[in-house]
Amino acid sequence: MLSKQYIIVNPVAGRGAAKKAIPEIEAFLESSKIDYDLIITEYIGHAIKLAEEAGSNGYATVVAVGGDGTANEVINGLMKALKKGHLTSNMAILPVGRGNDFSYGMGVPQDLDAACKLLANGKTRKIDIGFVKGGDYPEGRYFGNGVGIGFDTIVGFEAAKLPSFISGIPAYLIAAMKTIFLFFRAPLLRLDIDGEVLEQHCLLVSLMNGRRMGGSFMFAPESASDDGLLNLCIVGQVTRLQVLGLFPKMMSGTQESHFAIKMPTGQHVTIETLTGTLPVHADGETICEAGESLEVEILKQQLNLICE
Repeated sequence: MLSKQYIIVNPVAGRGAAKKAIPEIEAFLESSKIDYDLIITEYIGHAIKLAEEAGSNGYATVVAVGGDGTANEVINGLMKALKKGHLTSNMAILPVGRGNDFSYGMGVPQDLDAACKLLANGKTRKIDIGFVKGGDYPEGRYFGNGVGIGFDTIVGFEAAKLPSFISGIPAYLIAAMKTIFLFFRAPLLRLDIDGEVLEQHCLLVSLMNGRRMGGSFMFAPESASDDGLLNLCIVGQVTRLQVLGLFPKMMSGTQESHFAIKMPTGQHVTIETLTGTLPVHADGETICEAGESLEVEILKQQLNLICE
């Protein structure tokens, strides 16, 4: 195995923050005498191809430089290499995106300098990886942090439309206020969680491997990324005023006591619409805007991640 690290930089991540971070990253690698190749992605999906090739060709570590979308593409590339029996690499993340929810949930420092130092340390642990099938991905797509259905997905769509100077928590809150009026009537869903069936109106369903979405909303505060379980957060039909009241509970991770919320765990979940449709994302990447069925499972301890 090569001792080299393969650095994949998404230049538009963090509204250009990843590209600006390249000199600092290279200075650290060179001062630490770490051998590396650094590649800048050129199009959506490029990091999947790059990570699969690097993960199959002896690199010690494949590093995602960006946010949740970049990490998601690297995960998909490495998992493709793994399923072909070719994976030789660990994964690492330098979080310079807007949300960085996956890296946060996996125990990666959110400070760039501290995250870089982990590359020299090389300490790893095995993490679970999720797999979702449905919508625009009938063949399936891997994810690291989580799948969001309903309200959370529409918020992400609306946040992406905001001007570039609005980001982070303010962007999510502004988008959430708009979504209260755009997506208020909860669809009737049938959820099968490891054989236990639940039929109810669901304003939001999150299926988490990590702990947080939207930069600060703790949908799964008790989630462990190596236990082979998805942590669900299911929000039933509530009033617009009650939605507003849920925001601080979600941000502090204290929503489980709320009357409209269920937080089960499971390994395999299927979701079907009985009325309405499913807007779905995985790690912030659109799975579908109006799907009818979805299958989600967790794959236990699939990748070695460099973390604290």
